Amino acid sequence: MKTQKRKLDHLQVCLTKDVGFRKTSGFEKYELVNNALPEMNLDDVDISGRFLGKPFSAPVFIEAMTGGTALAGKINRNLAKAARDLGLGMGVGSQRAMIEDPRLAGTYRVRDVAPDIFLAGNIGATQIREFGVQKIVEAVERIGADALAIHLNAAQEIAQDDGHVDWKGVLESIKSLRSGTRIPIIVKEVGCGISGEVAVSLEKAGVSAIDVAGAGGTSWIKVDSLITRKPLENLFDWGIPTAVSLEQCARSVRIPLIASGGIRSGVESAKALAMGASLAGMALPLLKPATKSGEAVKAVLEKHIGELEKSMFLVGARNLKELKGKFYRV
Repeated sequence: MKTQKRKLDHLQVCLTKDVGFRKTSGFEKYELVNNALPEMNLDDVDISGRFLGKPFSAPVFIEAMTGGTALAGKINRNLAKAARDLGLGMGVGSQRAMIEDPRLAGTYRVRDVAPDIFLAGNIGATQIREFGVQKIVEAVERIGADALAIHLNAAQEIAQDDGHVDWKGVLESIKSLRSGTRIPIIVKEVGCGISGEVAVSLEKAGVSAIDVAGAGGTSWIKVDSLITRKPLENLFDWGIPTAVSLEQCARSVRIPLIASGGIRSGVESAKALAMGASLAGMALPLLKPATKSGEAVKAVLEKHIGELEKSMFLVGARNLKELKGKFYRV
């Protein structure tokens, strides 16, 4: 019940309060290379691709947001409908709530409305020891997920009243989960970014992909501090800006990367893809629309994807491969 209440509190705060970083995601320090002679038609742009073996019509990922409450169930289903219609992928929020109370599993299930999309389950890194590999794998299988995202949220935990602040042995726990399942493992931050050094450790641990989830979007220290009233204002902006985190990871590892954390336009997605990301992730801009309908979510995503296509046209990139490397630092 405590986990379920926290999930509802998170939704209410994110829907009603300013939960953003004061600093930016850093993408304003990077620009795409303009091609004054693109020698192509806008209709020639092909943004389709594959990620961990699954097809994507566009390189956009709907980031994990919620689960464990009735409102969360509605949000997840609306997100899934939009992902289905546009050929995208999505993640669900932490499945801790459904492991603690299996009756909540329905708030994470979306396969009846989106049977073919790429779907990622979710669990906190410190919960691997708490629940064990078998229970976590069963939770992923219960929702028909294609992959499992393990989230790293040490900063968020310090803002919670009962947060997990013992992070000893977490990398070994990730390794044990990796060896205990054939399900692809994505390791993601929740808004503070992953450094190149940590990315190397994760690649050596055998994870399939990394979601950098950098600073510049939602500050989860701020979110939980608004709930617990802990005086952590000086840490609200803690983290590596998304663009910096992505640049570090792209030059440090060879596994696929998802860029997320404050990406607010198709132009920023194009920058992230040019810098080495396989997918660009979005969360907060989709949350309020997801409380309404799948069509409302779809409208936001269509605008975003349209900007991405136009950005690629102006670079002269017919496909995602041709977009790679077409950026410079200001």
